[in-house]
Amino acid sequence: MATATTTTTTTTTTTTTTDEKTAGHERTDDEDRSSSRDSSSSSIKGPTLEPIRPASRISRKSHASQNRLSLHRERSNNGYGVDDLVDRSSEEDGVAGGGGGGGDIEAVSSQVDAPDALTDPYEVTWDGGDNDPMCPRSMPQWRKWLVIFITSVGSFCVTNGSAVYTASYADMMSEFNSSRIVVTLGLSFYVLGIALGPFWSPLAEFYGRRPIYLASFLFFMIFLIPSALAKNIQTMIVSRFFQGLAGSAFLSVSGGTVSDMFTHDKMLMPMAIFSLSPFVGPSTGPLIGGVMVMFVQWRWMHYYLLILSGALFLSIALLVPETYHPVLLKRKAARIRKETGDERYYAPIERSTKSIPKTVGLSLLRPFQILMFEPMALILNIYTAMLLGLLYLFFGAFPLIFTTNHDFNLWQVGLTFTGLLVAMIIACCVTPLWNNFRHTLKERRRRRTGVLKDEPEDQLPQVIVGAPLITGGLFWFGFTSTPEIHWIVPLIGSGVFGLGMSFAFTGVFTFLVAAYPRYAASALASNALVRCTFAAAFPLFGYQMYEALGFQWATGLLAFITLGLMPFPYIFFRYGRRIRERSRFASAT
Repeated sequence: MATATTTTTTTTTTTTTTDEKTAGHERTDDEDRSSSRDSSSSSIKGPTLEPIRPASRISRKSHASQNRLSLHRERSNNGYGVDDLVDRSSEEDGVAGGGGGGGDIEAVSSQVDAPDALTDPYEVTWDGGDNDPMCPRSMPQWRKWLVIFITSVGSFCVTNGSAVYTASYADMMSEFNSSRIVVTLGLSFYVLGIALGPFWSPLAEFYGRRPIYLASFLFFMIFLIPSALAKNIQTMIVSRFFQGLAGSAFLSVSGGTVSDMFTHDKMLMPMAIFSLSPFVGPSTGPLIGGVMVMFVQWRWMHYYLLILSGALFLSIALLVPETYHPVLLKRKAARIRKETGDERYYAPIERSTKSIPKTVGLSLLRPFQILMFEPMALILNIYTAMLLGLLYLFFGAFPLIFTTNHDFNLWQVGLTFTGLLVAMIIACCVTPLWNNFRHTLKERRRRRTGVLKDEPEDQLPQVIVGAPLITGGLFWFGFTSTPEIHWIVPLIGSGVFGLGMSFAFTGVFTFLVAAYPRYAASALASNALVRCTFAAAFPLFGYQMYEALGFQWATGLLAFITLGLMPFPYIFFRYGRRIRERSRFASAT
């Protein structure tokens, strides 16, 4: 779900890229000429007062870079597709972060807005800005929405594959002569594979999105075959892990697709639709799996995923072009060199000094550093991890509760997850209200301080609202899960939990991007790592916990844990700025 920013996107990004491009080339010459003039003047007139000078290019560049970050780093809040800030100086120092969510696309696409200020006429940019025929933002609207549809279905397919498996537990336990906890490992290892997704994202910087899309679904299909034909549980578990790993590559780089094709003022609706798909997948998995197990056979769940992923592979190959701006500019530069015979033309990405091992290595290291040294990120990561763990724990709890209390069959149990689905759709629809509220906070700050700017803590009010909904929904669901109470009542409680969970996810994701602008990809990678680890672990003890504590107190225990975490979003909203001022990774302003 895209977040609202200032309406001066074009002006800000134009200033940013102009300063960035000219600072490196002009700073030395300007300083030399200024020094020469000062020396000459001094020799003729003697001592004089220091002349008034404008702000340095370096300071303006730094300020503009922060503005650019506030514009383009909020493009994805589903946990994927945001980059760490990379500039040439940081690459040379070996501290550049990896990320494949789209690079500094706002900057790249707007470089042509002020061509007179460019100092290097051989650096290839978009001709006419977004109107360049090779720029993805110049594509017809129908084609942009076709790409959004295909990538959204791709995200749905990968996440749906995790939950659809849960409907086959009973049949696999019988056929493979395995215990429930061993069969559940197929779910846990799939989610662990997805946890490694953010570490794939740096590859997009070197190869673009399209090759990773194709490779992802190719290997996803390949590893679906052994699970569909498995003769033992070991084959199933191993193939499930590699399915998740292959699918995570798609999730890790698809998040920036929306900002590739839409400007910031037009991306709210496509981003909302795209961001919904990873949540719709798990919510509909038990229903789809239950229908197939009841009316066909459990192996058809894997055939269904194989057919869907095959159709997606063909759709991507035939209908989805490359949209990653730096790679497209590289192709444009190659075409110009071929047409003109002048080898001096180049794209910015071709001057990059980064190597794949260094970039991937940093993308592996920095998330752990953030978890170790950033208490705000750690606590919020644990909070969202707890929520995703609960969602995956419900894949085992819902069948147990509703079959015991209300004698539901498999596909009816699948329908009980529609409460969560409806809540997530509602949360998606109210996104504009949160954007308006953030504008209100910004305006209040302007009246108080005279400065109009966003603060990362502006993203947390929806987490503050979502926290009591989460705890209240869990208590509601837990203590109404009895045979005497109609099944719709706990179902509504699960919907309240789902609404709060959606608010919390959205707020935490956007807060991490805003609070750690230079290390946005690493901050989200740390979140994905913790979230998916909890999601993999919770199903392994959930069924036993519900049997031992009972339906009411098992859910009640989880509600009390979320109650203990409830104050933290408010604490960070009030005191987050002070904490960031002492942080080694977060932005202090």
